Amino acid sequence: MATSRQQQGVLIPWLGLALVVVLIDQVTKITMTKLFAYGAGRVITPFFNLVLTYNTGAAFSFLAASGGWQRWFFTALAIGAAWLIVYLLRRHGNQTLFCFALAMILGGAIGNVIDRAAYGHVIDFLDFHLNGWHFATFNLADSAITLGAILLIVDELLRVRGSR
Repeated sequence: MATSRQQQGVLIPWLGLALVVVLIDQVTKITMTKLFAYGAGRVITPFFNLVLTYNTGAAFSFLAASGGWQRWFFTALAIGAAWLIVYLLRRHGNQTLFCFALAMILGGAIGNVIDRAAYGHVIDFLDFHLNGWHFATFNLADSAITLGAILLIVDELLRVRGSR
C-alpha cells in the first residue's frame, strides 16, 4: 500500500496539468473579453468564428434562464466533482490515461467555476458552424472536459479489453 507521501508525489503532476489547463483557459477568456465586446466576433474560417458570449447555464445553455440559482448549483456541483477527482487521482495516480483524463476534466471544471464565481456566467467564444447551423459556443475549459470524458471512455474500453 502506498504511503501518503508517495500518493502526494504521484498527485503533483496531475494537479500541475490541471493548473496548466486552468491557466490557458483563463488567459484565453481574459484575452477575448479585452478584444471583443459581448456578442461581437470575427470570422476565422468558413466554419469557425470567435464570438464573445456568456452562459449562465450548463452545457448548451441548459438552465440558462432559470433565475440565478443555477450559478451556485453548477458551482457546487463542479467543486464536489473536483474533490472526487482529486481523491481518484491520489488513489490511481499511476494509471496514466485515467489520470490524464481526470486532470483535464478537473482543469476545465475549475476554469468554469472561476468564471461563475467571478462574473456570474461562463465566458464562451469558440463558434463552429456549417451551412447556417451553429454548434453551441464553448471555451477551452469545455474542450478539456470533453477530451477528458472521451479519454475516460477510451481508458475503460482498453481496461475491459485487457481483462479478457
